[in-house]
Amino acid sequence: MKRKVVKISVTVIVILMSLVVIGLAYLKLALPNVGEAPKMTIEITPEKIEHGRYLANHVMVCLDCHSQRDWSKFSGPMILNTEGMGGEIFDQKFGFPGRYISSNITPYNLASWSDGEIFRALTSGVSKNGKALFPVMPYHSFGRLDREDIEAVIAYIRTLKPVQSNPEVSASDFPMNFIINTIPVKATLAARPNSDNLVEYGKYMVTAAACFDCHTRQVQGKFVGEPFAGGMEFPLADGSLVRSTNITPHQTGIGAWDENQFIQRFKAFADSNYVAPTVKAGEFQTLMPWTMYAKMKESDLKAIFAYLRTLTPVDNTVERFVSSDKRMLSEN
Repeated sequence: MKRKVVKISVTVIVILMSLVVIGLAYLKLALPNVGEAPKMTIEITPEKIEHGRYLANHVMVCLDCHSQRDWSKFSGPMILNTEGMGGEIFDQKFGFPGRYISSNITPYNLASWSDGEIFRALTSGVSKNGKALFPVMPYHSFGRLDREDIEAVIAYIRTLKPVQSNPEVSASDFPMNFIINTIPVKATLAARPNSDNLVEYGKYMVTAAACFDCHTRQVQGKFVGEPFAGGMEFPLADGSLVRSTNITPHQTGIGAWDENQFIQRFKAFADSNYVAPTVKAGEFQTLMPWTMYAKMKESDLKAIFAYLRTLTPVDNTVERFVSSDKRMLSEN
């Protein structure tokens, strides 16, 4: 009897282990499954390039993560001649389940990519070689945009100056190295709303700017906070910590703001006399790329504000900045 029980137990264990192996093999070999890269050739026109330049630099801010930034200055302005070279690191210290490095998106790296392969990466999160991309790049948001906007961005990045740079390859920790293959999804593109419909157009612009991603608290790459209520933590090199703000229309967010205050918060960084001040260790710093968003059209900022005013107000007071000294005191 005892021998029979042992035999049954061993059999059950073997079956369970086999199922686990089959499941892991499926995740690794059968996924991601978003389809082949579309066969497409984007017509590159001056108008399309300029529209893509605007989106990539001031709305979707692709050049924010795919360039080098000077963190000795407030808001880390982009370093000249690093546009598109990649190398920005998003790793475990930011709470991510792996080490993710932005890729080189200049023609030095993308010359061998077809337009369709870039399109699939931007909108569905799958690279040229079929590898799943972790959604540090908000492809779930980009996959809900208008095809013409995505094509314009691709046309623009095709014109970037080739920069010889080979950033480290991203890698996920276990078990994300298996789970990551379940994250990419097929794009669900939608037409850009008419700008006369201020709220719907604002919602579209908020999606394009991926405001949700930074202004919603995440843990290990998973959203755990109330939408747009802030609290996402960003550790800084000096040991300080900055958190994203609440942008819902509650008094703890932007409930007391009017349209002009909202617009001027951005446009203050577009003034021709503005020079990013030097930030010393322990002083307030932010990852918000103000100098890039500052050149967003006022009409687009108005639409964004109109949409944010329609969100559910969330009572969430965010301590925006904790200096390295304060963090050390709280931990001791």
